[in-house]
Amino acid sequence: MSVIEDRAAITDLVSRLGACLDDHRFDDLKELFADDVTAATPGGLARGRDAVIAQATRNHGEYHRIQHLITNVVVDLDGDRAAVRANLLGTFVDSAARVVLEMGGIYRFTARRDGDWRLASIAVDRIWRTES
Repeated sequence: MSVIEDRAAITDLVSRLGACLDDHRFDDLKELFADDVTAATPGGLARGRDAVIAQATRNHGEYHRIQHLITNVVVDLDGDRAAVRANLLGTFVDSAARVVLEMGGIYRFTARRDGDWRLASIAVDRIWRTES
């Protein structure tokens, strides 16, 4: 793969993560994560693909609708590894279409190529949060 193709594949992983969370397609996260993925988010710390998916399900499943806006994805490649930074705006909505939680932060990922690119770690640095 070229550098451009690698950057596009990794950016796509980040976008797919947001789409899976928004659509409550938690089983689809298996395709995005390395087996030994770790996640350090406001919702807790998890290690391993199944634990990270369980944490995502627990932290997002209660909301009727969610919208993750992930922007300014910066990919720093180093061979078969990459460090990734992106801005995050998350909006969480109840069944009456009321916003009940909004948060802004910075996503920090590592990605690893083992055949395909997969997310090896996820961290969220929350900058702000408002609840209704």
